[in-house]
Amino acid sequence: MATQALYLKWRPLIFDDMIGQEHVIRTLLGAIRQGRIRHAYLFSGPRGTGKTTTARLLAKAVNCVHPDITRHPCNECAYCVAVNEGRFLDVIEIDAASHTGVDDVRELRDKIAYAPSEGRYKVYIIDEVHRFSGSAFDALLKTLEEPPDHAIFILATTEIDKVPATIKSRCLPFEFRRVPLREILGRLRQICDDEGISIDDRALELIARQGTGSVRDSISLLDQIVADPTEHISFELAQAILGAASSQYVIELVKAIISNDAAYGLDMINGAVDNGADPRYFGRQVIEYMRSL
Repeated sequence: MATQALYLKWRPLIFDDMIGQEHVIRTLLGAIRQGRIRHAYLFSGPRGTGKTTTARLLAKAVNCVHPDITRHPCNECAYCVAVNEGRFLDVIEIDAASHTGVDDVRELRDKIAYAPSEGRYKVYIIDEVHRFSGSAFDALLKTLEEPPDHAIFILATTEIDKVPATIKSRCLPFEFRRVPLREILGRLRQICDDEGISIDDRALELIARQGTGSVRDSISLLDQIVADPTEHISFELAQAILGAASSQYVIELVKAIISNDAAYGLDMINGAVDNGADPRYFGRQVIEYMRSL
């Protein structure tokens, strides 16, 4: 039987489980509790920062039937459970990367007129919306201008500049930021403690740094090195598996940059790569080290 990926197992089920996006969560929770639900939202920001997860939480919250609105989503009512299990008919997720054409949006527009099958709202989550064609955006614009009362659109993108201004103006925007290192470290430590994973603090920090502000990428990297949950993960083991360079190469390269010694700097780069370092990760390590000076 296949083991569930850690990032799926640890995907937040309530708003309080989200990290690094307090400015977004606080505003959304306030709107939910005051009944001020908008028909269109635009979530933008780097990958792995919680855009799709937050969209699902919002979709769940607006359809939750728990009598205490401060507990929405409750994860107990039939609607919340159905969303968690991916079988709630009124939450429709669309990958714009594979549905780029105007016909796809027209088909969506035709279905919007129908009332929700189960819940209070039909929620359309359109991921990577910047991949839509120009004609698809034009068709979507008409729907956003006059949406049915029961429809909510949540558009998510990693490339906000590619979304037309006309679409942006019809949506309530939220910018998701890269998650601070300390918060990612806290989440990784929580996962390791709950999963019984023994790991050095330095190894955990290495994973968090290589995740570059993405919670999902950081958890996926942790999953990558945990081949055997009973094995202790040392810093050296994590370094070898993730293709990270020895800190000495990083330090010496920065010294070469400061002293304008190009030849020595190239020697350090070649030495790091020859010893198995991933060039992309090595570059990130150098940037992180320089930021810490």
